[in-house]
Amino acid sequence: MTRLANDIAYLSLEIGFEAEIPTYSGGLGVLAGDTLKAAADVGLPYVGVTLLYRGGYFSQKLAPDGGQTPEPHPWNPEGTLRAMSPRIVVPLDGREVVIRAWRLDIHGVNGHIVPVYYLDSDLPENDAEARKLTDRLYDGGPDHRIRQEAILGIGGRRILRAIGHDVKTLHMNEGHASFLCIELLSEYFARVREQTGQDAKLDAAAVAHVRHKCVFTTHTPVEAGHDRFGIDSVRTIVGDHPLFDRPDLYGEPGILNTTRLAMNFSKFCNAVARKHGEISRKMFPGYPIRSITNGVHATSWASPRLRELFDEHMPLWRQDNHDLRLAHAIPGKDLWRAHTEAKAEMLGKVTERTGVAFDPEALTIVFSRRMTDYKRPALIFADIARLKRIAKNVGPIQFIFAGKAHPHDGRGQDIIRSIHRAAKELEGTVPVAFYPDYDIAITRHLVAGADVWLNNPRPPLEASGTSGMKAALNGVPSLSTLDGWWIEGCVPGETGWVIGDEREAPEKGPLLDEYDVAHAESMYQSIEKTILPLFRRDREGWIRVMKNAIALNGSYFTTQRMVSEYALRAYTA
Repeated sequence: MTRLANDIAYLSLEIGFEAEIPTYSGGLGVLAGDTLKAAADVGLPYVGVTLLYRGGYFSQKLAPDGGQTPEPHPWNPEGTLRAMSPRIVVPLDGREVVIRAWRLDIHGVNGHIVPVYYLDSDLPENDAEARKLTDRLYDGGPDHRIRQEAILGIGGRRILRAIGHDVKTLHMNEGHASFLCIELLSEYFARVREQTGQDAKLDAAAVAHVRHKCVFTTHTPVEAGHDRFGIDSVRTIVGDHPLFDRPDLYGEPGILNTTRLAMNFSKFCNAVARKHGEISRKMFPGYPIRSITNGVHATSWASPRLRELFDEHMPLWRQDNHDLRLAHAIPGKDLWRAHTEAKAEMLGKVTERTGVAFDPEALTIVFSRRMTDYKRPALIFADIARLKRIAKNVGPIQFIFAGKAHPHDGRGQDIIRSIHRAAKELEGTVPVAFYPDYDIAITRHLVAGADVWLNNPRPPLEASGTSGMKAALNGVPSLSTLDGWWIEGCVPGETGWVIGDEREAPEKGPLLDEYDVAHAESMYQSIEKTILPLFRRDREGWIRVMKNAIALNGSYFTTQRMVSEYALRAYTA
C-alpha cells in the first residue's frame, strides 16, 4: 500500500462544503470546510475526517407565527462521495462497531487535492443501534455524543492508518475530536510492548509522545460550550483505559472535559480571535493558549459578479488572497453594478420564498446566524415605533433574517417567533422577512446582496464570527458589537460601524437589560444619523466604504491566511 507521508489530519465533528452535503449545522462546520478548501489552495498535505450523517442536521420548517419544526434532512452520499474499501472497528459498549469511510476530493486552485473522509457505521455487520450512530448531527444525549466523538477520534485515526496515510500532525477542531488522544496513547503502549515486551506506563514520555503529534483549536468562550462527560459513562462506552485513572489529564475528578483533555495532549493550542484568546486563557489558566483568527474561503464566498471583477483587476487574487488589498482599483460604477445585481437576485429569492415584497432602492440590513439568545437576533426590534420613524423621516429600510435554533433551544425558537411578531407590527412601513431553512446556498446570496451586515452578540460571548468576513469579501460593511473578529476588523466609518463600546455585558439582571437597551439605541443612532444618510446621499462615500471592506478585511480575514499561520506557528511547534 502506498504511504502518504507527513500528512496533516484535520478532525472535525462537522464539515460544510455545500448545501447538498448537509453534514454541518452552522459556523463551525462551514469554517472547517473553508479550512480544507484553503489547504488545497495553498498545497498543504491536509486530510479531513468527519462523520457521514446520512440524516443530515435538520430542515427548518416555520409556521406562520414563526414556530420552528425540525424535520429530517436525508441525503444520498452514494451520489456524491466515493466509498472506500478498508474497514476498521471501534469498541463501543462492549462490542466492536465496524466503520467504513466515504471520500470527497477537494481541488485547490493549483490542482492540489485534499481528501476528506466521512465515517459511516451504517453497515450490515453492525446491529441496528450501531448502524444509527453516524446518522444525525448533534442528535441524542451525552452517551450518544460520547459514541459519536469516539468514532471521530478513535475511528478517525484508525481509518487513516487503514487507508495508508502517514500522519505527522493531527489537528483537533474543537474538543469533539479529543478521543483521538486515547487512541494515540494506545498506539504508544502497543509499540512499547512490541519493542520491549513490557507494558508501558502513562508517564511523561507517553504524554510527550502524543503532544508532539497534536494541535488543538477551541471555538467557544463559554463554559457550557465545552463537552463534559462522566468518566464512568466514558469507561462503560469506550472501555477501560489507563487515561481514565488520571483526572489531571482528562479534566477533573469524575468528569472528562474534552477541551482540557485535548489541551493536555497538544503541543499547540489556539483560540480563534485575539479577544477569544484572552477569554480562553482566563477560563483555562495555566494553558498557553495562542490566537489564530479565523477566516473564510475567499473564492467560495465572493459573488460570481465580484469574482469576475477581481479576476479583471487583481488577476492573481485566487492564488494570493492578499491581492484583494488592491480593491480600490475597481471602478466604483462597476462595483456598484455588481452589488445591485447581487442584491436584486437576493431580494428575488427571498420574496419567492417568503412572499415579502422589497424595495430594491431601500437600505437592506441582513442578519443570518444561529438563532440563540446571546446573539440577540431580535434586538433591532426593541423599539418598533423608532424604526417606523426612521423609515418615515430618513429613508426606507428593510430587514432579512435567516438562521436555525437548535431543536432543544427553546429561547432561540422564541426569538424566531418574536421576529415574526415584529414583522407583523412593521408591515406596510418596514419590510421584514425570515428566510427559512438557512444553509450555505442561501447564505451565499445574503452575504453578497446585503447593504449592511448586522451582528450584535453580547461581548465577550462571540469567539470569532465569520459571517461578517464573508460579507466584507463582497464589499458589505458590518454594523456590529466589538466582539470576536470585529475588534480586529473594524475601522469605524471605513469598514463598518460599531454598536455600543468596548464594555462587556454584565451578568443577568437589570444591568443586563440596561446594557441591551443601550445597544439598541446605539444601532438606531448609527442607522439614523450615519448609515442611512451615507447610503442615500453619498454614493461615492458608500462605495469607498465598500472598497475598504474588501481591501482591509476581505484581503486579510481569509482561511488562506489562517492555514498559513497554522503551518508556520502550530504544525512546526
